[in-house]
Amino acid sequence: MNFTEIARTRQSCRSYDPCRVVEKEKLEAILEAARLAPSACNGQPYHFTVCRGDTAREVALLTRGMGGMNKFAVDAPVLIVISEEPYVKSAALGAKVKNNDYRSMDIGIAAAYLTAEAAAQGLGTCILGWFDDEKVRSLCGIQHPVRLVITLGYPGENDRLREKKRKSLDELVSYK
Repeated sequence: MNFTEIARTRQSCRSYDPCRVVEKEKLEAILEAARLAPSACNGQPYHFTVCRGDTAREVALLTRGMGGMNKFAVDAPVLIVISEEPYVKSAALGAKVKNNDYRSMDIGIAAAYLTAEAAAQGLGTCILGWFDDEKVRSLCGIQHPVRLVITLGYPGENDRLREKKRKSLDELVSYK
């Protein structure tokens, strides 16, 4: 699968097969892709905590909210918690001088690489921004703020490819 095919087929999975385990080799390939993602000053200001089994289910419960939000997460066999780490000195200086949050950008890029490789491996993902930061940190032994939780697993039978609703290139791009 080339990158454009991955971009066309990768979607937020909201139905997982809870009986299918993610193979160690696939999980390692996904984490390696995230490790290779570019970051400001190559600082990689993030940490990945891989949760499986009971811990994954407990983290999934901490992503629930407003009635039924993220209820599918409990069926994902793996949850990857991405926490923010301190800047390296050069990135910290650049962030201050330019008033830019490079960590958030870097975490987003790493998450994109992670989810793209998961799609290439035939796995589904969903990037979650709704969770109880304090409780996830306590459960996982994480010191720094949690920024994203990503569900990971084999899509269930009900997770069919949906039509992508995106703005046109004319709305997104201008040439000068």
